[in-house]
Amino acid sequence: MIDRSLSILIVEDEVPKSTQIEIFLRGLCIPMEIRTARSVNAALDYLDEEVPDLMLLDMSLPTIDVNISNKESGGRPQGFGGIEVLRHMKYSAQSCPTIVVTGYEAFPRAGGDLDITQLKTELEQEFPNVLHGVLHYNSTYETWKSELKMAFESFKSDKESE
Repeated sequence: MIDRSLSILIVEDEVPKSTQIEIFLRGLCIPMEIRTARSVNAALDYLDEEVPDLMLLDMSLPTIDVNISNKESGGRPQGFGGIEVLRHMKYSAQSCPTIVVTGYEAFPRAGGDLDITQLKTELEQEFPNVLHGVLHYNSTYETWKSELKMAFESFKSDKESE
């Protein structure tokens, strides 16, 4: 049983998506403290300070946070910015359970697109000790909620057995 508030980091640059994820998590009625990072660099800065109990990570992230005026870009967009965050943890010997929540079903890359099933397989192979799920977020459908709940239950089960 979890006897303290969970520390959760949502790494997501789209405010409506991070808001919906947070509302869903709070609906699980488990004490939690939720923080948000909106870029690769913000996530890395957070992880350098504190490793949360769980991270929900988008794959497509800007390098840096967008300027408040929204007139400046968020740096170079990275289709696989989430992988950069995971690799940083791996090379820093940090272990943070992670659920990937992406709005894309396919990712362009040299040699052909990578679909979400292939992405999941590659991430499971490269990050087997931290990955608790890879799911497609689509605000039009409710499927992401049941998939996130299953991934969260997997994380919670592992956490309770520690």
